[in-house]
Amino acid sequence: MPDLLRTLIRNAAQARRENRYLDARRDLVEAIVRAREASAKPILIAALKGLGQIERDEGDAEVALALYQDAAALCRTEDDSLLLAHTIRHVGDIHYELGNVEKAEPCYREALAIYRADDTAFPLDLANAIRPMALLLSETDRAKEARPLWEEARRFYQELSIPEGVRECADWLNRSDS
Repeated sequence: MPDLLRTLIRNAAQARRENRYLDARRDLVEAIVRAREASAKPILIAALKGLGQIERDEGDAEVALALYQDAAALCRTEDDSLLLAHTIRHVGDIHYELGNVEKAEPCYREALAIYRADDTAFPLDLANAIRPMALLLSETDRAKEARPLWEEARRFYQELSIPEGVRECADWLNRSDS
């Protein structure tokens, strides 16, 4: 069963990359059902997140939020803090997209705290968690709080050779100077 579940997740990811959302959705729904039956939490988490991303791609943030929140709740029962951080950041992103800044901010803060506490966290994951927090602070007139985050994210993006990230951070830093 685990091999079948992993195959469903892989096939769904490939279908999503190819914009075959119906195929991806079918495989993920099957993975969710089978993972629940088998009590295969890691696969269930991956399938919920995958389906949540498809819902985001297709513009249904409310459904995506529910799926990611279910995945986050399951992550809290697993021993994988980085998986929790990544999932919680996406919950924050969806709250932010929905205009729920007051719900997004604690998600971003939690994700950042987890990433900062885990020395095995990938620098890109940390940078990608810093960025939305900086954006939220900037867009809620807290530029002084945001500035050190933009600077930190820019350093990570520079070290990782991600020019789009460097540019975005520099743009926000220039705006705060104005």
